[in-house]
Amino acid sequence: MASSDADKIERERQFHDHRFETNVRAKAQRYYSVEAGRGRYHELLDAIPSGARVLEYGCGPGSAAFDLAAHGAEVVGIDISQVAIDKATATAKERGVSAAFTTMNAEALEFPDDHFDYVVGTGILHHLDLELATDQIRRVLKPTGTGIFLEPMGTNPIINMYRNRTPAMRTPDEHPIVFSDFTLFGRYFGQITTEFFDVAGLAGIALKKVPGGKRVTRGLHAVDKRLFKWIPPYRRLAWMTLVTLRQPR
Repeated sequence: MASSDADKIERERQFHDHRFETNVRAKAQRYYSVEAGRGRYHELLDAIPSGARVLEYGCGPGSAAFDLAAHGAEVVGIDISQVAIDKATATAKERGVSAAFTTMNAEALEFPDDHFDYVVGTGILHHLDLELATDQIRRVLKPTGTGIFLEPMGTNPIINMYRNRTPAMRTPDEHPIVFSDFTLFGRYFGQITTEFFDVAGLAGIALKKVPGGKRVTRGLHAVDKRLFKWIPPYRRLAWMTLVTLRQPR
């Protein structure tokens, strides 16, 4: 491994150890609470059948692994942060579910080929060397396997301005998804499905405590959904994308 790669991994490890110890993003949690993409992500995960073998990329006390395990999936969660792993392990014990958690570099998985039915994650791929990570996901998925990832987009200039003004909330190595990354995914998977979320819907942040705000926010998300379908350039303003990867090459 090149020293620059080792340095990046160590930066990520230290950042996420600190993040899980201190909840450095606590002040920004309200922005995530209106996120329509998260609901769609969990809708897809709810469809994972009992007995499926699932790898979760990136885990912690908010991991999806607990619900997956409760519904009968065989789940392994990995993270670069030992703090995240310790918290995930403790939460699984508290909830009485069986899931395994281990520290691991997502760019160099320690699992055999064709091992998992699903690989899933939220906000993880943009922390990684995307080509290395996608190749690893392809390798460990069974030929009939599926990858499901919810990731931030890097193409909205206003959101990028916010990111630039809040450097303490992220690592210098982060790279939110851009449209050329979908082409990269296509080099490793025969079928790529993308969904986009949250332009008008972000106004729901200001409506959370307003009477009728939830209903208005649902309407804004419906507007987004139509505009993403009817006006493809509108997708470049999206905050989040849900990427489903099938047919590993």
